[in-house]
Amino acid sequence: MSLKRKIALTISIAFSLLFGVVMAVIYLSFNDFRRDEFKERFRQRLEFTTHFISKSKDFEQEAPIFFNENADNVLLNETILIFNGQKELIYSTIKDRNVTWDSALLKELDEKKIIYTEKTVPEIYAALRTINGENYYILTSAFDTNGKSKLNYLKYLLIAAYVMSTLLIGFFSYYFMGQFLRPLEDLNKEISEVTAHKLTTQIPVQESNDEINVLAKSFNTMIARLDDVFQSQRDFTASASHEIRTPITRMAFQLENLIKLKQHSPETLLSLQQIQKDVYQLSDLTNSLLLLTKFDKENIQSIYEEVRIDEVIFESFEAVEKSYPNLKMDFLISEESSENSLLTINGIQSLLDIVFINLFKNAAVYSDNTEVDVLITETNLTLTVDVISNGKTIPEQEQSKLFEAFMRGNNSQNISGSGLGLRIVKRILEYHGAEIIYSSPADSTNKFSVIFEK
Repeated sequence: MSLKRKIALTISIAFSLLFGVVMAVIYLSFNDFRRDEFKERFRQRLEFTTHFISKSKDFEQEAPIFFNENADNVLLNETILIFNGQKELIYSTIKDRNVTWDSALLKELDEKKIIYTEKTVPEIYAALRTINGENYYILTSAFDTNGKSKLNYLKYLLIAAYVMSTLLIGFFSYYFMGQFLRPLEDLNKEISEVTAHKLTTQIPVQESNDEINVLAKSFNTMIARLDDVFQSQRDFTASASHEIRTPITRMAFQLENLIKLKQHSPETLLSLQQIQKDVYQLSDLTNSLLLLTKFDKENIQSIYEEVRIDEVIFESFEAVEKSYPNLKMDFLISEESSENSLLTINGIQSLLDIVFINLFKNAAVYSDNTEVDVLITETNLTLTVDVISNGKTIPEQEQSKLFEAFMRGNNSQNISGSGLGLRIVKRILEYHGAEIIYSSPADSTNKFSVIFEK
């Protein structure tokens, strides 16, 4: 997950939790307000009834008229039960049905004087009042339908507001984080374009002193130092290319002339030929070292072209055959290949030539019969070239290090070489998005599989 999304998600979650707590507090506060308001209406209704009883001369006769005249002040589904001091029902607003009550509630009033409960349906407000020297038990019950309707409305309103606010804060958090972190994305883009061949590129720095610009300044300082180091390396490589290869070439030419004179004793001639092989090996080592430092993945992809792999194989074999005339090749195209096989890949032919020259040279040097089999298998997704030869195989414990620089297996004992050939092969194939795998499918069989992705 990107930093922008992490920050936006964190802000959204934090806001959602905070806003959820605020919504819950609002809901609970309104519920307490509704309950207190309804309780106050109960109390006012009780005081109103008490006042009427104290002023009434004939309560039983005047009560129906009084409650009918004041029907506008009646709570929803309100019922009023009035008991005398002997706990006998003397008036009820309930008509056309039997009147029931809780006797335990009347006894409880003797102790508490006032009782309010919202746990029952309907809610009950009861009080024991002494009026004109007589005790009256007044029980009032009603539904707070209006208050609860408002509470439900508030609940749905808060839920809708919570959902909408969460979505909006998530959207705006992501948007504004994108704006705030845009300089960091630009910095990342600039950094990703810097390669060993573009170390002079400087990251644009704004006038502000925020963390991103401080990072850009530090990166520019690091790039400048690296450029000095790489420039020194390039200068050394150029000097080595001229100062080392020139004398080696001169030595090789002089040795060839000496050997052609044929005026030497057999011992001297053998020594000269051995020196010549050492000079050629030194030349190969120098060229290999220079090749490893010359290319990188970025500066060769721009010059890719369509290459026929069969042409690369035959050209490479002809180059090796000049030094190893006894080497034979058996070239085959697998029957498993698709019907539309073109045997083409995107790459650089000169570098691919080096890959197969090294593989064929290994086959010529390490095989028992100086023969190499080449099998091409092309599918819709891959093109695989198997280079197979017979000879002493590489132990399993050495196979994992086979493509490391200067690595030489047990099968290379008493055979001259630099140990850089397969390392160069692997490096070139990595530039082409390909891989090479060594295996030994049978005793005394060495198989290198070069796999190109399409």
